[in-house]
Amino acid sequence: MPFSNSHNLLKMKHSADEEFPDLSVHNNHMAKVLTLDLYKKLRDKQTSSGFTLDDVIQTGVDNPGNGWGPGLVLSGHVPCCDLTNQFPDTSIINIKMAQLNNQRLPPDEEYPDLSTHNNHMAKVLTLDLYKKLRDRVTPSGFTLDDVIQTGVDNPALGSLEGDLKGKYYALRNMTDAEQQQLIDDHFLFDKPVSPLLLASGMARDWPDARGIWHNDNKTFLVWINEEDHLRVISMQKGGNMKEVFTRFCTGLTQIETLFKSKNYEFMWNPHLGYILTCPSNLGTGLRAGVHIKLPNLGKHEKFGEVLKRLRLQKRGTGGVDTAAVGGVFDVSNADRLGFSEVELVQMVVDGVKLLIEMEKHLEKGQSIDDLIPAQK
Repeated sequence: MPFSNSHNLLKMKHSADEEFPDLSVHNNHMAKVLTLDLYKKLRDKQTSSGFTLDDVIQTGVDNPGNGWGPGLVLSGHVPCCDLTNQFPDTSIINIKMAQLNNQRLPPDEEYPDLSTHNNHMAKVLTLDLYKKLRDRVTPSGFTLDDVIQTGVDNPALGSLEGDLKGKYYALRNMTDAEQQQLIDDHFLFDKPVSPLLLASGMARDWPDARGIWHNDNKTFLVWINEEDHLRVISMQKGGNMKEVFTRFCTGLTQIETLFKSKNYEFMWNPHLGYILTCPSNLGTGLRAGVHIKLPNLGKHEKFGEVLKRLRLQKRGTGGVDTAAVGGVFDVSNADRLGFSEVELVQMVVDGVKLLIEMEKHLEKGQSIDDLIPAQK
């Protein structure tokens, strides 16, 4: 059983050759970079909570055909990032094909240029950011003690004031009425069912220590221990990205101040930026999304190529792996690594503006060939 000091001691009774996983049919990033020599070098290392190299690679071992994914989980206990830092940089950098150019959230004078982008065709705007606290065990590495102690963090959110004032709902203790309201508001996150998340231990001790906090206006949310310690979300209907971004920065600054007052800080290093559970979120951990109706462009043969050139991605409004309904897509930045938060938000804002222009051309039966962008 993973995540205990005893299981690694038991494994060490066997040779590295015996314990090295059979990766002959694997095609994920983990399998491409994990060698027997590297396994021999790292297999005896573990964090104070017992998190080991075998725990880091478990997702990749259990999902051999996941060719698009990293097959690693930077989770369980933050010091394991020191272990995965010994993987070749290509195991992480190749996920996004970019070198790190990360920075913290900007002061006011460095906000993106959002002044002319309040667009009626945008249905819902969201900004969400994953955060992990240094020296705290994450959901995939929870023990009973961790589940009990996690409760001390939740009162901090109750200190938020003004437009951010709200309430925390623990998944374990919420009433049927509260649960239904959160479902109706599309705020409630579900127990993981993905083989990737289950292999990493993400659902262990569910629903203990999980919860949702949102402000009274239902425009600012914090998910507790869903995948990382925190997932901070700013959202609202309509097309005013400036309001969403301003609230996001204000709320995140207040949250960081509150946690620092309790001697916690977010996990960050100068090489990879913010360290998060999934390597695909390394860097900024920021996702800027716009629900936008593109019934004509969404069916166009060049839609995918346009998104690729704009460094954007699409999905349905129901979340990951969902299809668009009624021509409404959730369009967001494809990168987390290699760009600053300002650059990523600006990329989405400018890209959505171009997509809307293309949609209007198609509505009139006009060609969009002259609007096809160069690769960003």
